[in-house]
Amino acid sequence: MPKALQHLAEKLNRLPGIGKRTAERLALALLEWPEDQLAALGEDLQKLRQRIKPCTCCGNYSEQELCQFCSSANRQQNLICVVENASQIAVIENSNAYRGLYHVLGGKLSPLTGKGPDDLRIRELRERLQNNPVSELILATSPDLEGEATAHFLAEEFRDLPILITRIASGIPAGADLSYADAATLNLALNGRRKLN
Repeated sequence: MPKALQHLAEKLNRLPGIGKRTAERLALALLEWPEDQLAALGEDLQKLRQRIKPCTCCGNYSEQELCQFCSSANRQQNLICVVENASQIAVIENSNAYRGLYHVLGGKLSPLTGKGPDDLRIRELRERLQNNPVSELILATSPDLEGEATAHFLAEEFRDLPILITRIASGIPAGADLSYADAATLNLALNGRRKLN
């Protein structure tokens, strides 16, 4: 394989779920695309970070100041579901079990990698909880060690507020990443959430 295709395949191989063979096939398929489609793809990739910014309220991906959920009057304004990363919102939305708002932490507590409470969007979450009529905070962090530690930290952090704090229920295997859960499993987990405080 020519070096240019090898370099492209190596870059595609960095994407989640793309193995070496698939990356090579994708690189070869792109070689067959018409020039204008390749140019459009290149332009979209170049401008991706300029077009997509974090929502100023929840931290979700957005092209506007507010994301589609924060700007919608059809969402339950009294519910906030906390997730680690913006990519997990789509997984929860696919379950069709939740119609509230979201808050993206920007990760989870991980002492081994040096990620502490000050590295997460916890201060912004407290401001939202204090300044809005929120009745329930749903902690939907992954059920691995760091995700559980993050959920317990948040439950303690907001214990002083007059809101119900719940944790998504089992149904997602322990140690699994929430990003890979299917819609049916997430539906069960959201409907069976439990109180933490």
